[in-house]
Amino acid sequence: MLAQGRGSATTALVAGVVLLCVFLPITGAAAMARQAPRTYVVGDDKGWGRDLNSWWPKDKTFYAGDVLVFKYDKELHDVTVLGGKGYQRCEVPRHSSKSWVMRTGNDQVTLRRGNNYFICGLPGHCDKNMKLAIKAW
Repeated sequence: MLAQGRGSATTALVAGVVLLCVFLPITGAAAMARQAPRTYVVGDDKGWGRDLNSWWPKDKTFYAGDVLVFKYDKELHDVTVLGGKGYQRCEVPRHSSKSWVMRTGNDQVTLRRGNNYFICGLPGHCDKNMKLAIKAW
């Protein structure tokens, strides 16, 4: 009779572990999903500038649908949305439907799922690390 009691406890323990293994990933994924998109000002109070990748996105988790606001002096900079190759090469593609340039000084971009790349397209600015790469979930 004592063995039967132990077996029941073992069975219950195994069942609990199985349930935990099944439902924990599901609830973890649900916890990562967000209802409302968030808006972020790129560079916080410093605005769109150099070396942002080294500090600005570090403590943030971005999701598709979140909005980035780029604030800058439109006489000195722009924001170019482009692909990974253009980002790595610091080259604004000419005739591409996947890239565009914004010059208002207060530009907004809605993130898409995956990698999102931004540079300042003015000569020499990207080469001086005025660029930003954001991964959105």
